[in-house]
Amino acid sequence: MTVTASTAHASPLAPDWLDYPEDPNALVTKLWASGVERNDDGEIAVQGLPASQLARDYGTPLLVLDEDDFRSRARSFRDAFNEAFADLCGGVDVYYAGKSFLCTPAARWVSEEGLRLDTASGGEMATALRAGVDPAHIGLHGNNKSDDEMRRALAAGVGRIVVDSLDELDRLTELAAEAGAVAPVMLRLTPGVHAHTHEFIATAHEDQKFGLSMAGPAGTDGAAGTAGSPAAEAVARALAAGSIDLRGLHCHIGSQIFEPEGFGVAAEKLLGFLAEIKAEHGVELEELDLGGGHGIAYTAADTPRTPQDIATTLAGVVGAACTALGMACPRISIEPGRAISGPAAFTLYEAGVRKTVTVDGDQGTTHPRRYVSVDGGMSDNARPVLYEADYSVALASRVSGAPAVLSRVVGKHCESGDIVVKDAYLPDDVARGDLLAVPATGAYCHSLSSNYNMLTRPAVVAVQGGQARVIIRRETEEDLFARETGL
Repeated sequence: MTVTASTAHASPLAPDWLDYPEDPNALVTKLWASGVERNDDGEIAVQGLPASQLARDYGTPLLVLDEDDFRSRARSFRDAFNEAFADLCGGVDVYYAGKSFLCTPAARWVSEEGLRLDTASGGEMATALRAGVDPAHIGLHGNNKSDDEMRRALAAGVGRIVVDSLDELDRLTELAAEAGAVAPVMLRLTPGVHAHTHEFIATAHEDQKFGLSMAGPAGTDGAAGTAGSPAAEAVARALAAGSIDLRGLHCHIGSQIFEPEGFGVAAEKLLGFLAEIKAEHGVELEELDLGGGHGIAYTAADTPRTPQDIATTLAGVVGAACTALGMACPRISIEPGRAISGPAAFTLYEAGVRKTVTVDGDQGTTHPRRYVSVDGGMSDNARPVLYEADYSVALASRVSGAPAVLSRVVGKHCESGDIVVKDAYLPDDVARGDLLAVPATGAYCHSLSSNYNMLTRPAVVAVQGGQARVIIRRETEEDLFARETGL
């Protein structure tokens, strides 16, 4: 069923990027996993499984993950980067950023698809080890690793520990010596590249908690070089420590980035620093990790780049920089997370309370805004309240012939900021009991989920080959009380 709408119904309250839909029932392909479509009955279905069946079998809210799509995106990064960098350094080590979405099955998927696994805590590292990931293919990140986390990484034989500060480097040096081990280390640097992204997810400018600054004291010309910088000091200490094996350098310039320029500038700066290290210390470090942060489409206005485009562009920059510096290309690694897990899943909600409010406009005008409440909210998707992140939404359980109205999908929490989708056009007849699907929720939704207001966290269902299975069960009220004592 196709309904063509007139832009005359567009709301003046809508943001500039939100177009009035010609067909309110149409799905914007780039927002959804490859296995998602509307079936002949008008329902959103993943690999043929309709939304109503998923809701009936597993309840709502429900995170529905297309495993085939997840695996395909992982392979795309692996293949695109290996091809683009084959002549430069023989290929690329792709580390899936587990912080975006991680459980034991997901860790196994990326390992089976030939990726390595980046972990950001002892718990994530434990998940990777529990899944049987080769410890040599595990990396441990974190700006404040505990002694226990570093000891466990050393004992397990993880392939890299990404050191974030001079303090941590000194502590790891001591712990490795005590264990009679040699710690494989990458130094996380901040190259001063501020990607175009939200302030709290930009992670390569100076005023933030991550990494070792490459900026040294200003010279006579007023410009700061790398000499005397925390990064240079860390290199000197690491090379002098008998219990540290300094493998290379690492940077991560931010998240949800669409522009290629930032990655290129960061790569050039780190390659230049590698050349300085060789000149000063006579050591040629063999690895360079350029991080992740590649953007995905949350709304129709977003324009994500393909893995092939990202890889080809970056290989061109790295190759040119190495040629200019007269150096061999180090082994490159990258850390995509959101770009693999994000589009592979959507969240299914059931609509509840619906109401329309009147909002003041310009020159004394007023305009309606529809509020649709769902049975989840900020406890299963904290990104809108944390980052003012925009999402999209679609009526999932049917198609509608009603005109689209500007709507705000909100959660059931006791917070006015509990917004799931700030601005979207939904059919005017959306009502209690309808199912709504929010795409691109595979990254950082389950990972950031909570029990705020004592809500139980949703189940995660993976669909593979047209079959659904629970990979993370829904929490129960008994789970909420399980850690209480003294009752």
